Amino acid sequence: MRTDQQRFNAAIARFDALNSEDPNTEVYKDKIYPKELLYAQRMTDWLFQVEPNPSEALQLAARCQHLRRWTIPRRDYAMDLAGYNKWRNTLRKYHADLASQVLQEVGYDPEIIERVQFLVLKRQLKIDPEVQLLEDIVCLVFLENYFLDFARQHEEEKVVDIVQKTWRKMTPRGQQIALTLPMSGEAQRLVGKALAGS
Repeated sequence: MRTDQQRFNAAIARFDALNSEDPNTEVYKDKIYPKELLYAQRMTDWLFQVEPNPSEALQLAARCQHLRRWTIPRRDYAMDLAGYNKWRNTLRKYHADLASQVLQEVGYDPEIIERVQFLVLKRQLKIDPEVQLLEDIVCLVFLENYFLDFARQHEEEKVVDIVQKTWRKMTPRGQQIALTLPMSGEAQRLVGKALAGS
């Protein structure tokens, strides 16, 4: 039972309002969504599918995972592995800092704020169960909704490598769920090739 339902609702509403400013859009079930708002909703949906009783901090972290992500585009960083890692680390810190600001504004105490930041920053991955669960959710959302578009934009060798890296980040349970996802023939082929070579 949450200690303050209104505070939680205010935080989620604020996260969603910020992501609703995304100029990039996606059509889903004949409706146009700001891209990061839809991503956040998918994160929440998958969280409850995998863990019916997630902690309040985990729910908040899932919802703010990509908070205003479009403001730090990939193209602003070197197009190599070092540039990619710098971009990802910059994004994580940005999301965590912005989430902290929102949570302070709606009245959360430092303990919850620090926990949400810890989760968003993916600290102690493979050690902290909630961080690992959040990573499983991130991977499932990617595989279900974004993988095929990603695959169409990159060489097959890179796509296979990304699937292998994604797979290694997941728990055995997350991997089992991923194998049940409905995928096109092409997506199934690429995932199968990646797993055969992992």
